[in-house]
Amino acid sequence: MKITVVGTGYVGLVTGTCFAETGNTVICVDNDVQKVASLRSGKMTIYEPGLDDLFERNVKQERLSFTTSLKDGIMNAQVIFLALPTPPGADGAADLKYVLGVAAELGTLLQQYAVIVDKSTVPVGTSEKVAEKIRQTSKVDFDVVSNPEFLREGAAVEDFMKPDRVVIGTSSPRARRLMETLYAPFVRQGNPVIFMDERSAELTKYAANAFLATKITFMNEIANLCERVGADVDAVRRGLGTDNRIGKRFLFPGIGYGGSCFPKDVQALAKTSEDIGYDFKILKSVMTVNDAQKTTLIPAIRNHFGNLSGKTIAFWGLSFKPQTDDIREAPALYNIEVLLEEGCSIRAHDPEAMDNTKAVMGEKITYHENPYDAAQGADAIFIATEWAEFRTPDFGKLASIMKNKVIFDGRNLYDLRDMEGLGFKYISIGRKPIHG
Repeated sequence: MKITVVGTGYVGLVTGTCFAETGNTVICVDNDVQKVASLRSGKMTIYEPGLDDLFERNVKQERLSFTTSLKDGIMNAQVIFLALPTPPGADGAADLKYVLGVAAELGTLLQQYAVIVDKSTVPVGTSEKVAEKIRQTSKVDFDVVSNPEFLREGAAVEDFMKPDRVVIGTSSPRARRLMETLYAPFVRQGNPVIFMDERSAELTKYAANAFLATKITFMNEIANLCERVGADVDAVRRGLGTDNRIGKRFLFPGIGYGGSCFPKDVQALAKTSEDIGYDFKILKSVMTVNDAQKTTLIPAIRNHFGNLSGKTIAFWGLSFKPQTDDIREAPALYNIEVLLEEGCSIRAHDPEAMDNTKAVMGEKITYHENPYDAAQGADAIFIATEWAEFRTPDFGKLASIMKNKVIFDGRNLYDLRDMEGLGFKYISIGRKPIHG
């Protein structure tokens, strides 16, 4: 099948590469000349585990190519995916200018029937807006389909190649047959392709992310309560997670959620509700709690040191989660900004996200190639991302190179008794602090 993917961010590049892997001919379109040049030269523009091998193979086999020309990119395409940014506006609503802008261009360029697929996360009713934009100038038949993505950054390739489910919103039998054929190689083990109307498909994506954000936030509230009543959040989490009505995932307390999906999608769903006059109280609470949770360790840092001016804090982790270089809404950055304002010096290490952080923060902090260099001479370590390499460090080495044996852990990586035995002052989330 001939496929076009418009947009080469996380979703677009994973989508295009994975479709090429199953034998389709895929052209990815992007108006960023430098990005397209990098991709054409074989250089990946995002970090996503496992994607580079698929990318290299499919470019070599000429199943995957890149262009800046939308006209050239959609020539003879049977399916055109829109994987474009939908950033939140000042009011939290998803900004559709990129999606609708491309839709307007498609109307003038389409030469034959094609299925136009909204892959971006878009508000309810967007498929109708896209169809109307195309219809204004199009001389050929087309269908607009909603096909939301459910990709986890850091596991996006696995999620695409072996999806739990595929959600497709369409009222067109012709489009349904094409989409069934396209996704057949990915669901051979029987995982469902769920067909529904376009509006329900659009809402399904927001509902899924909002529910997971709510689950994370609820657990963070339980962690905060544990600290106040003297309970252990790890024990509570195990008690909850073994209830099969609840499940084990998304129950780990920490310094809040971030990234490109949860914050944006929760805001957008809340704004959609507001626009139709519905007071979505749970989502409002989720946003309020998460905003506060991101810097929940700051009072403990102030309490321990008193005056923070002149203190050096080593940040382990900058990305919003491990296995990605994405720093959008990353809790680390919120904490760094607060500590800089209070006079701290920040020494940072992240396996993948330092270049992206430097593009945002510049030289306000220093960047180090390994976690021990970052910890050299530090008054404390702040763990902001649960990268695997942070789970079993050489604590003896840390004790010898740090100014103070203090760790503020926003991801609860270490055992309380172990840290007590090692003589570290260890503050985590929802657990009784250990005084070394």
